[in-house]
Amino acid sequence: MANLEDYFGVDEFLTDEHKLIRQAVREWVDRRIKPTIDDYCQKHEFPDFVIKEMGELGALGPFIPQKYGGPGLDYISYGLIMQELERGDSAIRSAASVTGSLVMYPIYLWGTEAQKMKFLPQLAKGEIIGAYGLTEPNHGSDPGSMETHFEDKGSYYLLNGAKMWITNAPVCDVAVVWAKNENGKVKGLIVERGMDGFTTPETFKKWSLRASATGELVFDNVKVPKENLLPDIEGLKGPLTCLNSARYGIAWGAIGAAQDCFDTARQYTLERKQFNKPIASFQLQQKKLAEMLTEITKAQLLAWRMGTLRDADKVTPAQISMVKRNNVEMALRIARDARQMLGAMGIVGDYPIMRHMMNLESVITYEGTHDIHLLITGMDIVDIPAFK
Repeated sequence: MANLEDYFGVDEFLTDEHKLIRQAVREWVDRRIKPTIDDYCQKHEFPDFVIKEMGELGALGPFIPQKYGGPGLDYISYGLIMQELERGDSAIRSAASVTGSLVMYPIYLWGTEAQKMKFLPQLAKGEIIGAYGLTEPNHGSDPGSMETHFEDKGSYYLLNGAKMWITNAPVCDVAVVWAKNENGKVKGLIVERGMDGFTTPETFKKWSLRASATGELVFDNVKVPKENLLPDIEGLKGPLTCLNSARYGIAWGAIGAAQDCFDTARQYTLERKQFNKPIASFQLQQKKLAEMLTEITKAQLLAWRMGTLRDADKVTPAQISMVKRNNVEMALRIARDARQMLGAMGIVGDYPIMRHMMNLESVITYEGTHDIHLLITGMDIVDIPAFK
């Protein structure tokens, strides 16, 4: 039988180190996430052990150099790690993605040496948890209209505003927050737990990403020390660069969710009998499985090529948008088809499909909505922005 996990031999492009990293993360997910994740989702609870253990795995900021506590891996490795984490659950991948791409990455790119040494090693080890503040209650796809702002008060900055839909917010120790100064310029600030006026109320009643700690970042006259300003970046380039890194990881992660749904559906159709034979013998079931494998294979090839371009520092934001949009849509479509293949069993927690499907409804929206990514590609085609 063909290798259903790697139908077109993409593994031939991977190094032995890539495969070892993937296997290590897969074994951790199989041992620590898959047996427990449904309980956490049913309880709407974040698994408090995952950050520390992902730090031990090297899954938090894998591309951060060893000097600052990271493993110093390439971007193919980062993608494979995100893929395996999302095989377990999107919430687990999201926690790692936020820490690495949205918190550690901007500190590494634009922070002072003191900031890097203070925060990055602790974040990499999972000793502290990071969050990222960009989206606001009134501003999602249009971050340039953000209302969160700060004023220079001489010895400190006074920060006011609020951010919403923030992964890790309720449990974070530190947050990279984007806000406007008195001149309307967007800057990055590192806000720490314990600063007066900084609160992180949790968001409840979610039907998606139920194992993710989601909440708000609220700033009520928060005094932020001047040494907590990211000095080497100004404007929307900062947050958008971070989002590109996160979107890269999501594009890989979605493949993991799709693979888990495909594997589950295939096994179920081989075991489930109707009319005295396995339902895998019926044409419509084989059609669905064939289309799933085709789309997963296309997504794998896109992700691998995106990874080689990223490692060569040649990938464009528009290319990342294309792959994020394609791969998440692919995974969501596979989850929906797989749910139908399992019939009523597809909705219960004994199988992962409904959980993946609900999670992917968020993944298709965050880090740039499905439609916005389409318009990013459109702008790259005709050089006319349609969202302004």
